[in-house]
Amino acid sequence: MGTLFPDEKSENPNGVQQLHHQNDVDAGALFVLKSEGSWMHCGYHLTTSIVAPTLLSLPYAFSFLGWTAGILSLVIGALVTFYSYNLISRVLEHYAQDGKRQLRFRDMARDILGPRWGRYFVGPIQFVVCFGCVVACTLLGGQCMKAIYLLSNPNGTMKLYEFVIIFGCFMLILAQIPSFHSLRHINLVSLILSLAYSACATVGSTYIGESSKGPKKDYSLKGDTENRLFGIFNAIAIIATAYGNGIIPEIQATLAPPVKGKMFKGLCICYFVLIVTFFSVSVSGYWAFGNKSEGLILSNFVDNGNPLVPMWFIYMTNIFTITQLSAVGVVYLQTTNEVLEQTFGDPKSPEFSKRNVISRVISRSLAITISTIIAAMLPFFGDINSLIGAFGFIPLDFILPVIFYNFTFKPSKRSFIYWLNVTIVVAFFALGAIAAVAAVRQIVLDAKSYQLFANV
Repeated sequence: MGTLFPDEKSENPNGVQQLHHQNDVDAGALFVLKSEGSWMHCGYHLTTSIVAPTLLSLPYAFSFLGWTAGILSLVIGALVTFYSYNLISRVLEHYAQDGKRQLRFRDMARDILGPRWGRYFVGPIQFVVCFGCVVACTLLGGQCMKAIYLLSNPNGTMKLYEFVIIFGCFMLILAQIPSFHSLRHINLVSLILSLAYSACATVGSTYIGESSKGPKKDYSLKGDTENRLFGIFNAIAIIATAYGNGIIPEIQATLAPPVKGKMFKGLCICYFVLIVTFFSVSVSGYWAFGNKSEGLILSNFVDNGNPLVPMWFIYMTNIFTITQLSAVGVVYLQTTNEVLEQTFGDPKSPEFSKRNVISRVISRSLAITISTIIAAMLPFFGDINSLIGAFGFIPLDFILPVIFYNFTFKPSKRSFIYWLNVTIVVAFFALGAIAAVAAVRQIVLDAKSYQLFANV
């Protein structure tokens, strides 16, 4: 890869850190995006933001794609995102070495594409995507809690929205953690938990698939031609969401200068965990349940209230999932926190002064309250996944990184990398547009059978 990028100049750590404080004097940059982390911390943040319980929806995506297209989509998603995340990291390193370190996605769009792109396109999309992830995590946390409750009390009367509110209260506490860097130890535990519940999902699926308890294996694609076609693009949106990050610049902003090469090491940690978890859960889940795979593969472990694996195993798997969901939700909340601190915080006052602490607690508590209400009102986890992937993660993670690279380094139009990047932009723009239509269509169809605060 060295030949693809221009020679890099040496970086002055103190100068960059001083510039950080001079140019980014807003409270969001100073208090939330502290540049104090190592490459290992970066790996923990990346793993938590990508290897999340959305991977438990991958067998469901396979049910629309089949074996060949499903595995091919996983491989392409891994290759393209790893490539794109490296490109965006190189662009960030380039600007840092020139004394213009960028800390946020909207900063990159502003400096590379122009101020309107950062203010009216990238900034709003990223905010909606990240806040949508908080909503999705809250909803999935409530669903996992309800699953545990019904196993222990099959005739229980508690509703889904009640569990969503309970999980939201837990998130309310975690949301007060002051900075992204403060999450490094939590995200190390999150990395371990992602391996744990993925292993449980794989073992559980394999156990059921080899026993007579599971459904008859059927790998045929369901529905007529129209439904199959929309299902394919819905599945692509789910896979894009699973690989999605949307906060690469903010994660790289947590690195202590010099930043050169650190992001690549962090990505290697992340993608090792990703390959182990994504492929094991996808293959085992789809092998065991075929086109009957649920939107959350753990739902297949229970058939009409009867557990197909030991009860303790389901409890353990759901507890691992719930615990990691809280970490994922807090990571994606950092973009919201950064915007709130920039708006309401005072950079001239100490971080833990009464002025900043009061505004921080109120604004973050309000953000969690809103996300919890939305999650309780709209229990469409699979549909939310698709919508976020189509409208948010595909532009942020598949399209913009290669555009930023071409605009920054201006590779020759005769070079391979230029045309590879152009191909990625065209292909994923088309996929994103069609997937967005498919996601909206699915929500419209499901809206006919669901009500607000539905107990699903």
